Amino acid sequence: MFRALKGADLFLGLSEANLLHAKDIKKMAKDPIVFAMANPTPEIMPEEAQRHVRIMATGRSDYPNQINNVLCFPGLFRGVLDCHARVINREMLLAAARAIAGSVEPECLMEDYIIPSVFNRQVQENVAAAVRDTAFKTGVAREMHEFSLF
Repeated sequence: MFRALKGADLFLGLSEANLLHAKDIKKMAKDPIVFAMANPTPEIMPEEAQRHVRIMATGRSDYPNQINNVLCFPGLFRGVLDCHARVINREMLLAAARAIAGSVEPECLMEDYIIPSVFNRQVQENVAAAVRDTAFKTGVAREMHEFSLF
């Protein structure tokens, strides 16, 4: 059924609950990465996949590596509002993503901690600063306000 999984390094699921099974994951490359993002029930539960994957992530808060848009939006909007950006461009979105990734200290990076916790307030500050800086660099910022809610 899932010929595309044969030898694949990554499964990025944004579809439906319980779509995959361990037998499907076993067909992937050695040490695959599985982002099973269907919510509230992922494409494959971590308990079923864990033995067969190198990195497992879901959108659920009761498992490690929760991928959640709350990591982006408070900081993204704060950065946009602070500089009165006319638009949110691709460069600003990439800067936000890099700021999120950079919020995990290299010495803390491991298979079950590839993304910062949604409770890490430093992420919001990092994202806001990156978005603000990029808005100025790309010419979409109008002015800078000195206040911040962080």
